[in-house]
Amino acid sequence: MKVSSQNQAVLLLAVNGLFLLASALSGTFLNVYLWKSRPDFRMIAWFTVAQQLAVGLSFWLAGKWVKEHNKMNALRLGIAVSGLFYLLVLGLGTTSVSYLWPLGLVLGIATGLFWLAYNIVYFEITDAGNRDFFTGWMGLLGSLTGMTAPWLAGWLISSMRRERGYHLIFILSLSIYGAAAILSFFLKKRKNEGEYDWKRPWNELHRVGSHWRLAAASLLFQGLREGVFSFLIGLLVYIAAKEESKLGQFTLITSAVSLVSYWAAGKWFKPKFRSAGMFCGSILLVAVITPLLWKVSYGTLLLMGIGTALFIPLYMLPMISTSFDLMGESAESAENRVELVVLRELSLMTGRLLGMFVFISVLSISGTPRIITLLMLILGAAPLGSWWMLRRLLPSRQQGDSA
Repeated sequence: MKVSSQNQAVLLLAVNGLFLLASALSGTFLNVYLWKSRPDFRMIAWFTVAQQLAVGLSFWLAGKWVKEHNKMNALRLGIAVSGLFYLLVLGLGTTSVSYLWPLGLVLGIATGLFWLAYNIVYFEITDAGNRDFFTGWMGLLGSLTGMTAPWLAGWLISSMRRERGYHLIFILSLSIYGAAAILSFFLKKRKNEGEYDWKRPWNELHRVGSHWRLAAASLLFQGLREGVFSFLIGLLVYIAAKEESKLGQFTLITSAVSLVSYWAAGKWFKPKFRSAGMFCGSILLVAVITPLLWKVSYGTLLLMGIGTALFIPLYMLPMISTSFDLMGESAESAENRVELVVLRELSLMTGRLLGMFVFISVLSISGTPRIITLLMLILGAAPLGSWWMLRRLLPSRQQGDSA
């Protein structure tokens, strides 16, 4: 990779780090803030559904802008709308629970715009040879921000009266989003390439022999787990511990473990180990949930969180790297990278929505702790489906040794 491209990659990682920091600072406690106003799992689930619908649609609709116009403006707008979301929450206060659908749509649009542009630029300034390395650094930054920001936020909220702590962390997030937006102006404008093909994601899935059929199916399984786990774990920790500082402590510990595991994976997890590593990681991600079958407490949730942080790089690195490798497997794929990023996100969105609808449907019948735990175990096994679908596209150790 050229030095200029490497500098741009480092700058992009810095923008990503600030975005993750702002999101971790407030996002960790956003669902708790809503829960305290109305303790209802299904309400939070519908809020997440609204976000995912907006993420998928913004990826698809904004794809034309990103491919044919200035993708950096899409990235900056995503950061700005993220700030707008927290302005709205600050203005609405505890009445935010009455506006969950519009708020969820705003947050989803912000997320979609940022990650669509980020993923495209990330693909353009990395290649198959260094993608695992930079993906590892992405995970490292995510762990570092996830380690410090929620702990600080939890301490502030617990030490302040009523809503003051929440208001403070929302304002801090606004400031960090502003810093990320300013830093993003140092990223070079990327050239535009061709016209946006609205039907390309669907046509790719219907094309005989397309590797994206397997990749999309594996991403759907990834989404099945992510959709529910993204909000449920934090809520369960808060309900079990009954204070925000404990949730901050939980994220501090698990993110510290994740920081080490992503660093190690980025250093030693080579492409030839992807298949075996992903299978082992998927099995272990299920195994760490089993302690909850006996008791759901802060201790068992922490045990699950540490195990997840330790093993998830084995699963996530092949998932991320393989998708981006497919975008660069031919000149035609590289030219249609925007459409393929959209396909990737729509596949994840479909899985997340399916997982959410299963969760909502089951809780409409019974919402006992036992049912929730069993549902977590079932959805938590979805990574095995990802591995099963993706295994034929993953380099094996034998292939790596013979190369």
